[in-house]
Amino acid sequence: MARNDPLGNYRFRLEIAGLAVAGFSEVTIGAAEVAAIDYREGNEPPRVRKLPGLHKSADITMKRGVTNSMDLYDWFKQVLQGPVANARRTVAVIVLDDTGADQARFVVSEAWPTKYEAGHLNAKGNEVFIETLELVNEGIERVA
Repeated sequence: MARNDPLGNYRFRLEIAGLAVAGFSEVTIGAAEVAAIDYREGNEPPRVRKLPGLHKSADITMKRGVTNSMDLYDWFKQVLQGPVANARRTVAVIVLDDTGADQARFVVSEAWPTKYEAGHLNAKGNEVFIETLELVNEGIERVA
């Protein structure tokens, strides 16, 4: 039987609106959940039934080193200038194996930036200048 090792969390890439985007140092895929609704009718046994409620997807957080590219900030600026409908994108987070082949794909629907952070500067530091973009969305689905 072939071995089926879990994927590492250190090789991944992002596609925004079908376009491959420069590398990111960190991506946090928020949780997807379905709210449970307690329900009981008076003529039922004395226990509560659980019914599915609203579906909810948490935010996606992306971090990368600042370069001369303005693409993430321009996307955020598009939201500021409105309308948001023009800024919605499909985002895919693709997890790669050690050979660089696609292994898992998470599709984030109707995503748009809700927060942009340019990072922290420190004249005595020795770290990379990191920018952060937080995306709200209307659904996260694992498709592969």
